[in-house]
Amino acid sequence: MTYRCLLQMVLLLCFSTTALSRSYSLLRFQQRQSLKECQKLLGQLPSTSQHCLEARMDFQMPEEMKQEQQFQKEDAILVMYEMLQHIFGILTRDFSSTGWSETIIEDLLKELYWQMNRLQPIQKEIMQKQNSTTGDTIVPHLGKYYFNLVQYLESKEYDRCAWTVVQVQILTNFSFLMRLTGYVRD
Repeated sequence: MTYRCLLQMVLLLCFSTTALSRSYSLLRFQQRQSLKECQKLLGQLPSTSQHCLEARMDFQMPEEMKQEQQFQKEDAILVMYEMLQHIFGILTRDFSSTGWSETIIEDLLKELYWQMNRLQPIQKEIMQKQNSTTGDTIVPHLGKYYFNLVQYLESKEYDRCAWTVVQVQILTNFSFLMRLTGYVRD
């Protein structure tokens, strides 16, 4: 009897998660709240002195991220999902030289994972329909941008200054992600 109730609860949870992710207004609200939490967590991590920012380089941020542009809801979701995946991947790298709190990083990774988990069913549905336009052109540019960030970290051997530069880039990414959530509407 207990197993039957448990199975019903699990099924209900699975279906409600999928149904809730289809409510774009709710999704937009949840994504914004989570992004605010990510910004707060990333801001809690100590950064090093200003001289580290002089070591910045051009990571070839896609033009679409630098200037206002109109996005279709589907394109915004594809770009958001792609960005979150890359940010998650970067933050799982060796940050031991930074003095960053592992607890804060873990909380940040949980928030990012939660966001990706909410977007994934919709992202998969969009990819199956193959009706994206803007997202298709931005995603390869994003890949190159994040590849450049990782290469920078590796070339600097994940030192504290390199992480400070990347931290600033990720904060910029969160601002762009926040703007993208505005396109996620019913």
